[in-house]
Amino acid sequence: LWRLGYCAKLLKTNHFRAAASNTSFPAVWMLLAQHSGRIPGLFVVVKKSTFFTMPETVEDKTNPELYLPHPGVRGMTLLNREAFKRTVVVPALKVKKEIVHSVLKSLKQSVLQRPGLKRVVEDPEDEDSRFVILDPHKVPEFSLGESEQQALKQLNVHPEVSKYHLELSYENFKSEEILRAVLPEGQEVTSGFSRVGHIAHLNLRDHQLPYRHLIGQVIMDKNPGVTCVVNKTNIIDSTYRNFEMEVLAGENNLVTKVKENNIAYELDFSKVYWNPRLSTEHGRIVELLRAGDVLFDVFAGIGPFAIPAAKRKCRVFANDLNPESYTWLLHNCKLNKVDTKVKAFNMDGRDFLRGPVREELSKELPLLREGQKTAFHIVMNLPALAVEFLDVFRHLLVGEPCSPAGLPTVHCYGFSKHSNPARDIQERAEATLGTSLAGRCSTFPVRNVAPNKEMLCLSFQIPADVLYKRPCPDEAKPASKRLCTSQDSSEE
Repeated sequence: LWRLGYCAKLLKTNHFRAAASNTSFPAVWMLLAQHSGRIPGLFVVVKKSTFFTMPETVEDKTNPELYLPHPGVRGMTLLNREAFKRTVVVPALKVKKEIVHSVLKSLKQSVLQRPGLKRVVEDPEDEDSRFVILDPHKVPEFSLGESEQQALKQLNVHPEVSKYHLELSYENFKSEEILRAVLPEGQEVTSGFSRVGHIAHLNLRDHQLPYRHLIGQVIMDKNPGVTCVVNKTNIIDSTYRNFEMEVLAGENNLVTKVKENNIAYELDFSKVYWNPRLSTEHGRIVELLRAGDVLFDVFAGIGPFAIPAAKRKCRVFANDLNPESYTWLLHNCKLNKVDTKVKAFNMDGRDFLRGPVREELSKELPLLREGQKTAFHIVMNLPALAVEFLDVFRHLLVGEPCSPAGLPTVHCYGFSKHSNPARDIQERAEATLGTSLAGRCSTFPVRNVAPNKEMLCLSFQIPADVLYKRPCPDEAKPASKRLCTSQDSSEE
């Protein structure tokens, strides 16, 4: 039983998580058999049949590909829904219509459960009877087991199983089944996508590109509410964090509305950066904030950190270099009625840190009283480059350091392909800051971006000896003061 539990977990991880997994019943049990150990009488070896012809009727009692589309669709690049039709022979039980419900209840483990297919169909030769369609993988030899026969006997139903010709069409197949049947055998099938309002966003591989318009149409057909499918055609621009895209299917309307953590945003997906996979991370950072805290969002985008922070009654300074992101940031602040609580800027990140951020910290930090709970957070969500911006904090402020509790906390995002991503991003940050963060930082894994590429968040309070530059001595001469001013300007 323990092994079966382990196999179930393995099955869930290795099969149902993959978009192109083969979840047919015999294949599933074959996998379990490989990992279960020796359990006599439980598993049987099922021989997988191969299609060599294109018959209109397929009668293969143990074929794990029973519900695949017509094999003639292989290689199709322009979607022809009619070509997916086929007829398969499945087991069925003829019963009187008044006891159909009782039969379904008694045979619930053997009845066909496939979405989109009827379990009960009319008998064209007898209006008083119905056919209950059975799962061919549960009734492989067109005969019921002992327990099912006993259940039918109590209902006075003859347990004889009939052969029913079941018509399948394009509507009956799942998107991954359709794409697996169309793309060349042995090639990866990806039916996963990011949903951004009415837009489905794909990242197709090179071998999938000849089929891209068909893939787009299938995704749109099988996902209600999707009216536009796009494919990314280049890498993300590190300057404005957007990318070129091609519309594969549907309307050419890339202005959309999304909802994340109960907050609505509107955006032009072709001109600004939005990633629905970061929803959890946005929520995690915002949960660290308390009313009265101050948030500086250096690369704010359209506001997924800034707007929920403002709703938590924080004071927010949000910046983005992309003029389109800045425009949509202002729009979304108004949309969510926090436009009076967010000061928005359209500047380079370094200029924002050396300008509004330094000005606000210089004004606020000296006023902090012992025990005051106001916290300052600086979010730097530009994972391709953010670590390189950390040098701005070196002697950003002039004066005596505030209390350690008042030092700003930085949440800096980065990518890493290192075997130890946490150590890698910490060492890179230390090199840029010019100090050690050992024991003074935490690293949070955000998501796996690609094979061997991780996105992480490094959080730390800026050390006082990094953030502050000691002022010139009071007894210094005016010329010395002018020299200090000149040196400060050169560092900027």
